[in-house]
Amino acid sequence: MHNGQGRIHQIRLDAQGQTEAWIDCPDGLLPEAGQYLVGYALEDQEAPLATCLFPAELPGSGFWAAAPIPLTWLPGTVLALRGVLGHGFSGYSGARRISLASFTDSPARVLPLVAHASQLGAAVTLFANPPLPSLPAWVEIYPLSSLPELLYWADYLALDLPLESLPTLRQALGLLPEQLLPCPAQALIYTPMPCAGLAECGACAVPTRRGWKLACEDGPVFDLSNLEW
Repeated sequence: MHNGQGRIHQIRLDAQGQTEAWIDCPDGLLPEAGQYLVGYALEDQEAPLATCLFPAELPGSGFWAAAPIPLTWLPGTVLALRGVLGHGFSGYSGARRISLASFTDSPARVLPLVAHASQLGAAVTLFANPPLPSLPAWVEIYPLSSLPELLYWADYLALDLPLESLPTLRQALGLLPEQLLPCPAQALIYTPMPCAGLAECGACAVPTRRGWKLACEDGPVFDLSNLEW
């Protein structure tokens, strides 16, 4: 884990009208898909909590941080950053057919996997509700409600899932009680992580088959087979 500084280079609105930010930062602070940084503006050191920053695109000299971004962050704002934190998506390397599904208001946190799929020569389907960002033409897009009927197409499934939706996930996937998933699956459990691993406050506790785990440290990406759902 590193500490360093970054700078807001550019801001833009995503398809939902929320602010994303391009952050210039050192190589050691570039998160991969599903990982995150925490940051705060140096001019606002009295801010009660730092902001968790997930990549919306694969990093280069910096990365696009998915919304929400504080409205006070503007181009030129200097950030104190800590990371890289958490476990990201990792089960897709041998996949030829990858499904991405967002149960949140934006698919941004799973979209870096589109670039990974392109590098692998894998086909991609995205299940999400509009409005959606512009995507490559080869990505097939379906409403989230279509996921149960197309679940068996993929050989890897990546989810962006609010913690409160975990108990109803089986129903959302169209699975019967005790029915197994047809392919390996990982879920980014999206939940507030106020201490980001500094204090083990327990606010981001996730139920797993081995007891409660912390999204900020043990996740935020979990193998779905390890979760209680």
